Order: sequence, then C-alpha cells, then structure tokens
Amino acid sequence: MAVLNEEQEMLRDMAREWAVNESPVTEFRKVRASGEPEAFNRDAYATMAQMGWAGIIVPEAHGGSDFGYMSAGLVFEELGKTLAASPLLATTIAASAIALGGSEEQKAKWLPKLASGEAIATLAVDEGATHDPAAIETSVSGGKLSGKKAFVHEAHGADLFVVAAKDGLYLVEKGAGVSLTTRRLTDQRSHADITFDGAAADKLAGGGDSLLDDVLDRARVLTAAEMLGMAQQVFDVTLEYLKQRVQFNQVLASFQALQHRMADLFADLAQMRSAVEAGLQAVDSGFNVARAATIAKAEANRVLHTISNQGIQLHGGIGMTDEYDIGFYLKRARVLEASWGSSSFLKDRYASLGGY
Repeated sequence: MAVLNEEQEMLRDMAREWAVNESPVTEFRKVRASGEPEAFNRDAYATMAQMGWAGIIVPEAHGGSDFGYMSAGLVFEELGKTLAASPLLATTIAASAIALGGSEEQKAKWLPKLASGEAIATLAVDEGATHDPAAIETSVSGGKLSGKKAFVHEAHGADLFVVAAKDGLYLVEKGAGVSLTTRRLTDQRSHADITFDGAAADKLAGGGDSLLDDVLDRARVLTAAEMLGMAQQVFDVTLEYLKQRVQFNQVLASFQALQHRMADLFADLAQMRSAVEAGLQAVDSGFNVARAATIAKAEANRVLHTISNQGIQLHGGIGMTDEYDIGFYLKRARVLEASWGSSSFLKDRYASLGGY
C-alpha cells in the first residue's frame, strides 16, 4: 500500500465517513428510483465541493488545493465503495484537461467554478461503441464545432464539455448547438449521446500534441481508483456473507473450496491496489505516466470483472436479486470497464508504448 502523509490520511478518513453516513448505497437507490436524467443529488454534490473534493487537482491560484492525484484517488476509492452517484470524477477529469492545456484566461474562467462546484464539466471523446481516440471525426471550422459523441458520462448535469476534435481539445458550453440524447446503461447513471451542430468552441491550445493522451491517462487512473473501491467493497461484503450464511448445517466460510476462491480474490485485489496506486503516484511525479496509467486501468478492468462475477456467484441466487446491493457493483463495473479503454485496447496501447 502507498505510504500516505497525515493530510492524505485525514482526507481518506473524511471521505470514508461521509460516504458511509451520507451517501450509502441506499442513496444511490433513491437516485435510481427518481428516474431523473442527471442521476445525482445536487445537494450532495454541493457538499462534496464544500469539502474541497472538486478542487483537489486544481492549482491553488485558481481556487483548488493542488493536493495531487493520489489524494484525489483516495476520495474516489471511498466513493466507489458506496457507489456514490455524482459528477465529481467527470468534473475532475475535465479540470485536468483545462489545467494541462488551458490558457491563463481559460483557467481563470473555469477552474475556480469547477473547484467550487459552481460548474460541472465532463470529457467527450468517443464517437462509437468502443474507445478509439484515433477514429475522431468531430471538426471545428471558424470557431464552430460539429460532430457527435457517444456515451458521455454525466452529460445531463454538465455546464461545460471538453470535446475531442480532429485537431485537439475544445471547450464547449451547454447551450446553442448542443443537444443530448439519453442513453440508459446498466449502471443507471447519467450517460448521453451528444450532437454538436455549430457550437461555439474555444480550443485548449497548450499541452502539446499529447494533450488528449495525457488527459485520457488521468481519466484512466482516476477511474481505476473508483474501481478499486468497488472491488474492495465487493470482497468485504462477500466475505462477510460467507461468514454468516449457513448451508448444510455449516457456515459457508468453513468450506475449503470457497476459502481458496476468496484467497485468490484477495491476491488479485492486492495486485490491483498496487497497480492503481502506482498509476496515481506516476501522475503526481510526472514519471512514466502513460505506461503506469495503462497498467492501472487494465488491472482494474481485470480484477473488478473477476471479483464482481465472483461476488454474485458466492452470494448464490440472491445475488441476482435487486434486494441485495451486490448486483449494482457488477453493473457499474461493466460500464467502467469499457470507459477510456477496454482490456484489449489497453494491452495494445501498452505494447505500442513499448515499441512493439
């Protein structure tokens, strides 16, 4: 496990306490039952922003704490454990794009709003069912952006879209030339296809040619942090169930075959944690970011896929029912596994980074 400083430990503990007490899975059930396209509680998000979570990676000069990606990852891990529904991750990713590639004017305009919770933002990259940054067709002419983006996370609540076009990333505000079509995915969160038709666009001109890849690496590692929290929770809940459930007059945890399965999952979870924390540390240090982020997301995909499947199986038939929370983690897992690169995409990317 990563060695945390005192401030990071306090941040983690605060996030854990808030998530458990103020945003348990029962709160997600309420959001799901409401049927609102935004699929999050604005009051809860305002509280997150007041606690400074929306500005963790934002420079102090623009209203943030500049506390780093490891610190942000600690928060997302705790929120992942309770499936807390919010646009915090999407906004943090968008803020990273502005911090990396924005002009001083763009940073001054948007980063304080994002850090305070006044504005919500999201990243719009993919144009089809699979993640493929090389297949972008969205274009800009005369400061007007046109194109379509698919499966955009937290789109309904967003005030600002960071949009990938053929020649770079652009800031597009909600309004004229922007229309959303809701996509209902299995995790019951906010997703939409977006059509941009001559929408006013402001280019992020800094960050060099690698800006999109740099932003996607940050999206991968932060998403992996949320997935780590989910995997840990599935493991903990399943282990507790096995210790309590009696079958054939014996507690399930006493069966050696089930003990072996849980031992394998424990080892997988430890490996996932190592990869995710290494990815977060790489972003903070600026060393070997692309490889570390790719490994982090690939390992998160592998382990969460396995552990969410096993969580359902080890709960038996009741694991498939809506009464038990365990199924929500599998559904959210499948969406996140496809976000910012499937396992096969990430393996290909890692090979390419190595020159193969």
